[in-house]
Parts: sequence; structure tokens; C-alpha cells
Amino acid sequence: MSEVKGKLLTPGGWVEGRLLLEADKIAGLEPARAPERYVLPGFIDLHVHGGGGADCMAGAEAARTVARFHAAHGTTRMLLATVTAPEEDLTRALDGIHQVMQAPGPGEARLAGVHLEGPFISPDKLGAQPPYPRDPDPQMMERLMAHASIQVITLAPERPGALEFIRFLRARGVRPQVGHTVATAAETLAALEAGARSFTHLYNAMSGLHHRKPGVVGAALAEASWAEIIADGRHVDPIAVRAAMRAIPNLYVVTDAVAAAGMPPGVYQLGRYQVHKREDGVYLEDGTLAGSALTMDQALRNLVDWGLDLAAAAARVSTLAARYMGWADLGVIQKGAQADLVILNPNLEVEEVFVAGKRVFVRE
Repeated sequence: MSEVKGKLLTPGGWVEGRLLLEADKIAGLEPARAPERYVLPGFIDLHVHGGGGADCMAGAEAARTVARFHAAHGTTRMLLATVTAPEEDLTRALDGIHQVMQAPGPGEARLAGVHLEGPFISPDKLGAQPPYPRDPDPQMMERLMAHASIQVITLAPERPGALEFIRFLRARGVRPQVGHTVATAAETLAALEAGARSFTHLYNAMSGLHHRKPGVVGAALAEASWAEIIADGRHVDPIAVRAAMRAIPNLYVVTDAVAAAGMPPGVYQLGRYQVHKREDGVYLEDGTLAGSALTMDQALRNLVDWGLDLAAAAARVSTLAARYMGWADLGVIQKGAQADLVILNPNLEVEEVFVAGKRVFVRE
């Protein structure tokens, strides 16, 4: 049995003490004098394409690089996100992700499945997605699901057959999300009624809010229980982030990180596209934002800078995502939960990370 000491964020609030870890679980919690550091539930990122120079579309070794890179920034569980691509590219990526899921390596965040971002999206709201959209296709989806555990899918609800496709996905345990879409508010509400659960990178790549044409954003702010948002300060202004938090009770943060995360300025891969990292972000050649270079520890610091207290910020980068996915033993520090932990110093920098009870990162 091992232990972790610090100021522990529990469901009942902060407790100065120690956690007892046994195998992959939290075996107990005891009050005790502890060093000045914060112990939070491990971060959970439900939308990440890459990092550390690697793009998850490139196969198993790239997926491992992504998992190691983000673990060093406090992420303990993640969904790797594919991009819109020909079926053979998606199949190859899914096979690689599945391989890593089956045999996680040292120093890696655990891959909990796949976020299929497309190809069932609008050709008019591709954003930085490569140009391979197609209408909803249950037969293709069945083929893709045979290669890896697809947990979340982004789709455009205005496309032909989309509502039936949403019901098809829900029956198979996949969470449909509205995104990369030009849907009207009415079409968005119909998608929620059919079973869509969340919104992909809220505000970005979707029809915006106008007081007479409320669009996807208006429908989300009025009716959504869940939505993901990129908290890098570039994709969404902090004021708009705070407005969404007031409207959507379970707004959770994702990075939408691409291979350029953690890397110097230069050219990196995103599926079949090349993207350009500059000092202020990641872009296509034409200046379109192309994912982010965000990490979850930086997202947490951003939320605190924008006015959230640390406990509220931690919920947005961990607990709420776990609740969305139905992972009752993740995103929380309590007896019997998974020992997925991130330890921060007083400057909110990552000092240590534990995944399933094993230390995977120590700050040098």
C-alpha cells in the first residue's frame, strides 16, 4: 500500500490529509499534516487528437506518444479523437487506438475509447476537418465499431437520416454530439429529442447565436445539459465561456489538442492535413483554427484566471466529464474510486500524476 499526502479535493470539500492507495484503487482517506500541494482527481479529456508531435490518425505508436504527453500534464483518461477521413484511414487509426487500449504502456494516460469527429458532418462547417464528409451511414458505422470502442461521435443533425442515425447510435451505447453543423435551432432541438447528448467544442464550427436566428448555439444555451468547450482563450473568449457555464450546468473542458501541442512552431500533421503552429495557436494555411496546443493543466489554470475557484475548475476538467461518460469511479477522490490523481504545487503546476494507482509522472 502506498500513500499520497496533500490538500485533498473530496466530494465534501478540501481535506488536509493522506490517501491510501492499494492496487488501482483509493483504499482510504485519513486527516493528517501534509505538504502544501493540491491533490485533485486526474484530468479527463474527451476530445484530443494529438500531442508531443504525434497525431493519433497515424497508428499505435502515435497514440502512445499522445497518451504519454498528456499524462505529463495531468490527464489520466482520454478519448482519442479521429478526424474526417476516408474509411480506410479511420480503420487504420481505430486499429492503432484499440491496440493501445488493450495493452497500456508505462507513463501513459489510459485510453478509454474513441471520439469519432466526423465523417458524418456538414460540408459547410468543416472547420479544420479534412474534406471527406458524408451523410450518416449505419452500415459504415457498424464496420468502424468493429475496430475499436467508439464512445462519442460528432455529427451534423441537419444531414439526411441524421435523426434515425442518432437513435441507432444510442441503441448501441454511443453518445452522439452535435457539431460541425449549420443546423437551425429547431433541427438542433429535434436532435436532442432523438437522443443527442452533448455539443462538440461549443461555439466553434456551428451556427451561431442571433436573437432572431438562435442556431445551434442558441439551442444549446437554452436546452443543453452537457457540452464540451475549448478553454484556451483563443477558440472562445473567456466571457463567452463564463456565459456558457451559467447556461449549461454540466459544461466540461476539452483540449481538442493536435500534434503541435507541446512542440515548437512548425508544421505538423492532422489526418491528411498539415497544420501550422505559431506562437498564438495552430492554424491551417488559410488561417482557420486547427485544433489547439492546449493541455489540461493549462486549461485548469486558465479557468482559475477567469474567476473560478480551484474546486470548481477541477470539476470542469475532470468530474463533469466522468459523469457525462457514466464513469462513477473516476473524477472523484473517495474510498473505492480509481486512483487517478494529479498533484499540483501552489502555482498549479503538475508535480506528480497517478494512473490506476501507479505513478506515471514526477516533475524533475
